[in-house]
Amino acid sequence: MELQICDGAEAISETEWASLDTAEDPFASRAFLGTAEKVGASATALGWKPMHLALRSDGELVGLLPLYRRDHSFGDFSRDWNWDSAWTQAGLAYYPKLVSGIPYTPSPGPRLLTRTGSDRQRVTGSLIEAALALTHQTGASSWQCLFVRGSDRELLADAGLLLRRGVQFHWFNRNYRDFEDFLSGFASAKRKKLRRERRAVAESGLRIEVRHGDEISPALWPAIHRHYADTFRRHGNYPAFPPEFFPKVASMLGLRCVVFVAFDGDRPAASAICYRDRHALYGRHWGADRALPNLHFELCYYQGIDYCIREGLARFEPGAQGEHKLARGFEPVPTWCGYWIADRQMRSVIRDYFGREDAAMLDYAAETETRLPFRQTGPRQEP
Repeated sequence: MELQICDGAEAISETEWASLDTAEDPFASRAFLGTAEKVGASATALGWKPMHLALRSDGELVGLLPLYRRDHSFGDFSRDWNWDSAWTQAGLAYYPKLVSGIPYTPSPGPRLLTRTGSDRQRVTGSLIEAALALTHQTGASSWQCLFVRGSDRELLADAGLLLRRGVQFHWFNRNYRDFEDFLSGFASAKRKKLRRERRAVAESGLRIEVRHGDEISPALWPAIHRHYADTFRRHGNYPAFPPEFFPKVASMLGLRCVVFVAFDGDRPAASAICYRDRHALYGRHWGADRALPNLHFELCYYQGIDYCIREGLARFEPGAQGEHKLARGFEPVPTWCGYWIADRQMRSVIRDYFGREDAAMLDYAAETETRLPFRQTGPRQEP
């Protein structure tokens, strides 16, 4: 098999990318990654140097590992805020590092992409070996494979990567008939609270519509981007996706892009940008022109739950952080990231740190379980 280092997602043809087993994940797609790179959101200028690893057999693509060289950690959600100083104290350089993940998107999904019908174990093993070799060749401190799921996690552990647990809050569809059926499992006081929140928005006079990527007019996108950017700026953050990103990626993803828009008459007053695949809805960005009580909950959570029930989606992953999601029926679930640390001494330090952190994460997840709004508290099985 032949290894190729690609300087962008668009170096892989649409046909080849379509042959990969990505479970239609909207983020591990040529549309999302290629557009982000093309418009500059995840290009070298913002600290994302694409070095995607493509594996070919007899000229045909059989495996792909999205990978970026990074000189800072903004937007990768690696939770490595203090690592640079730790490496410096040890007389080492933390940057550059190599990251396999989705820019500005802490959504668990496929990372080791293989061609449908290929020898997955052999191909993924070769991709992991190539990533480790590239770590040494570039002098990077580490290779970080972020927010992985299922079989990818097991493969990374078998290859010697250190696994790190995180916690997000996801909603699970237990074959609910409608939103009221979902609320029927809540304790009475908490059920009434959610009804009040939804009623306040319904009585505000705003009209909420669901638009898929191929249903959004060019005239609407500037307002959606304004909402997105204003939220970042109000919190002192940089809105990395420029105005041209969302229309471009939405036109390619079509039904896999979902936007909830609140209209005040004919004027778009607020919006929430989501993505989806065959199984789940993924919440990403939101914003509003004016503050309205409970509008955030309605657009970012309740509309998404309604959508999942109507569309028969199994779960709703609304993004990282946010303990306020617990009261809305979102449950704690583990997330996993894999780290290959090049320096043996620092690898030992990080291993010990992850061990202590893991115990704290388990305690945190158990504690948040006690704050779920359901009448019967405690761990709930995924459907």
